Amino acid sequence: MHKQYYSLIDETLYSEKLDNGLSVYLLPRPYMSKTYGIFTTNYGSIDRTFTPIGKRQKITVPDGVAHFLEHKLFEKEDRDVFTDFSKYGASVNAYTSFTKTAYLFSATSHIKNNVNILLDFVQEPYFSDKSVEKEKGIIAQEIKMYDDQPNWRSFMGTIQALFHIHPITIDIAGTVKSISSITKEDLYNSYHTFYHPENMILFIAGRFDIDEMFELIQKNQAEKTFSSFTKIDSEYPEEPNHVKIKEHTIMMPVSVPKCTVGIKESHQLLHGEAFLKKDLLQTMLLDHYFSEGGHCYERLYDAQLIDDSFSYQSTLDKNFGYSLISSNTENPELFSEKVIACLKSIKAENITVEALERMKRKKIGQLLRSMNSLEYIANNYIHYTFQGIDFFKMIPAIQAITRQDIADFLENWIVDERIAICTIMPQ
Repeated sequence: MHKQYYSLIDETLYSEKLDNGLSVYLLPRPYMSKTYGIFTTNYGSIDRTFTPIGKRQKITVPDGVAHFLEHKLFEKEDRDVFTDFSKYGASVNAYTSFTKTAYLFSATSHIKNNVNILLDFVQEPYFSDKSVEKEKGIIAQEIKMYDDQPNWRSFMGTIQALFHIHPITIDIAGTVKSISSITKEDLYNSYHTFYHPENMILFIAGRFDIDEMFELIQKNQAEKTFSSFTKIDSEYPEEPNHVKIKEHTIMMPVSVPKCTVGIKESHQLLHGEAFLKKDLLQTMLLDHYFSEGGHCYERLYDAQLIDDSFSYQSTLDKNFGYSLISSNTENPELFSEKVIACLKSIKAENITVEALERMKRKKIGQLLRSMNSLEYIANNYIHYTFQGIDFFKMIPAIQAITRQDIADFLENWIVDERIAICTIMPQ
């Protein structure tokens, strides 16, 4: 195993790439009572068109297959995986995002048993025609439930206004119509292509013996056979630079309107240093101006345009990025007007040395506080590893940001053609 000590954060990480291609990361925290394990594949809802391993022709699977797979892996021919974990006192869950699917557990005892279960249930798929048909009704109800939630409709409505043809515009779970056409062959094709160990990361953090844990993982994987891996050939449509819809209105049974201003941050493939710099700049600037105390926040608050629902977020992933600023508001038109005016005013500002240092200290402070969470560390380490970045070297990257970096970023940050507004209005 490779051992690396990070002096700035006082962490020691052990890592190894197994013979079958699986990347394993072990982070010991012997003073903690619990252990968190997460098994993640670099495969999400946007991976719809690809060449299956061993085949020559590209296929396009129905929308929602990645999420459907996540559900079905918990159900085996002779047992339910949740019962397996409960026998050993573990809490288990999973999630599918636009780019990743993850299976996870947390427990305070029987850690080796739970790691074995995690590896085995993810790597032993069982799909039947009958079980696939049964799952369609369950997921259809989940889709309908989200369709009734203003926050989710506002999020997806903004994404669909920002992007033209990128598959991020499609709900992660798909649609009731799309999931109705999913077959077990679709699931197996996707599974065998994207769930190969070479495309996956296992991260275990918490209280365990390093040598015993690594030996257990090695033994578990050595007992399984996998096909040879070829580079995954996924295809994504070419996305225009400008937004699809400048203003998008959705009518729903709500008592107060909700307005979201979206910025189309990226539609291109980014990796490594370029990815990290853009990721840090857009998150730090948004936080600087729209967190409590930031002058954009104060303008909105003083104008009584926001309430406790006010939020902002910035996301960057392998071939898309967006920032969203949102609130329930009695005057959505004025809210969006002031948000956009404030964003445009940032471009003209000269970030002082003092302001930049405050931004850096705040970002580093947030990062260090969050590192008290095993879940935060594991999920973020995996996310950045898929982008070719060592998450534990984030602090030096933050410290290296210059005023010129900010000036260069601001030059092209807020452009009219990359801003869209989504409003939820009462029916």
